[in-house]
Amino acid sequence: MVRAGEKNEYPKASGYLVNGALLTYIAGLFLMIAFCSPYWVKSFEETFSQFKNMGLWEYCFEDFRYPYYQFDHLFNGCHHVFSQEFHVIREWILPPWLMAVQAFVTMSFLLSFGSQVIMALQLCRWPLDFILRYEWILSAIDFVCVTTTTVFMFFAVAVFGGSHVRRDWLMYPNYNYLCWSYGLAVISFFFHGFAAVCLYYEARQSYKFRRESKSLVMQMQPNPQHNLRW
Repeated sequence: MVRAGEKNEYPKASGYLVNGALLTYIAGLFLMIAFCSPYWVKSFEETFSQFKNMGLWEYCFEDFRYPYYQFDHLFNGCHHVFSQEFHVIREWILPPWLMAVQAFVTMSFLLSFGSQVIMALQLCRWPLDFILRYEWILSAIDFVCVTTTTVFMFFAVAVFGGSHVRRDWLMYPNYNYLCWSYGLAVISFFFHGFAAVCLYYEARQSYKFRRESKSLVMQMQPNPQHNLRW
């Protein structure tokens, strides 16, 4: 059995894991703001455009008339893309390429925060026996999740950046510009990429020392013969 003075004599989290987790948490924060905020594209104030701004899940209009809608209806205010207000123009405001961007960012969000939960357990070393025994597997999962997030975020920002000026989407695309929510998504992509590099070295290091960690777990188990003496 491990003595009271020896309970803290187990391998702490490596510097690669600490740095990778920190970068992933920062990237996740930027990703969450970009995911929720409606400022991926915004119109210039001096153009007095009927379109005001949009995000992945929300559009804002002011006295906007959709020319292909047979009724004289004005769209006003900010509404969710799946709201009843935008039901008649949903196919226009949600082209296939934008739905692909939504899918990439949503999967990135889930993978990033899922890996953050695993890294939090590794940093806290809880449960200790499980972490020490399977840390090399957990580190490999972290690396795969963050790397996949990086790839998905690259596709998301590349597709959106190249398609937001399409004339079959928002009218008068020259009146609009990429706004700060898109910028945060780009920053999140880079931070996830840097985190993936750190987690790659962490996974290699954990795999290298997996036998030592397993031996340490065996030494930490209670000794039945020691109990029989008492």
